[in-house]
Amino acid sequence: MTQPPSQPTSQPTSQQGALVDPPDDRTALQDGLRLTAVALMDAGIPFALVGGYAAWARGAPEPSHDADFAVTEGDVAEAKAAIAAAGLVVEQPAENWLFKAYHHGQLVDVLFRMVGEPITRDLLARSDVLEVLAVRMPVLSATDVVSAKMRVLGEHACDFGRLLAIVRALREQIDWERIRGDVEGHPYARAFLFLADELGITDRGPTSSGDEVGPGQDAVPST
Repeated sequence: MTQPPSQPTSQPTSQQGALVDPPDDRTALQDGLRLTAVALMDAGIPFALVGGYAAWARGAPEPSHDADFAVTEGDVAEAKAAIAAAGLVVEQPAENWLFKAYHHGQLVDVLFRMVGEPITRDLLARSDVLEVLAVRMPVLSATDVVSAKMRVLGEHACDFGRLLAIVRALREQIDWERIRGDVEGHPYARAFLFLADELGITDRGPTSSGDEVGPGQDAVPST
């Protein structure tokens, strides 16, 4: 796991002439998200908020570990410069599909590949401009967010519970037919889709009434 670059946190920081304590982790992460979005917008770089915070902006539970953005590979150098100029610590890890930025030790990932595929202008164009933490920014579509999260499921990353919470919240915003096409050839994603179908979350619920099976309940076939 890549460790964040060290940043001084033991001493209070100065803000408008007053000494203030460093922000807590959640506040630092949210501030890093805002700073990154504003930096990319001010630089005129096409981007979108993706991942857990994109889902949160659309009604899903708030994540706690990092924020994710997407840019095209051709805009990476300019994006790094813009984000560094905004005061974040930018780092290029060994992975060849993203770079990282840190704000008070909290991580912002900037992806230029997602699920092994290059970020394209077409993908970014499918975003909607939403208000996130008082900043209006492009947010990846619910269908694209869920499609990516389903396709990264695998033997070593198979948390259906967390993903169920997201799809329950976003179910009305998701193009399920497109999802079905996207997950062909992804057995873990197809297994999750089968579960979502059985729970009545998707457009192909198992019950005659079409009611969703809530958390902690079992789907009971009609008799």
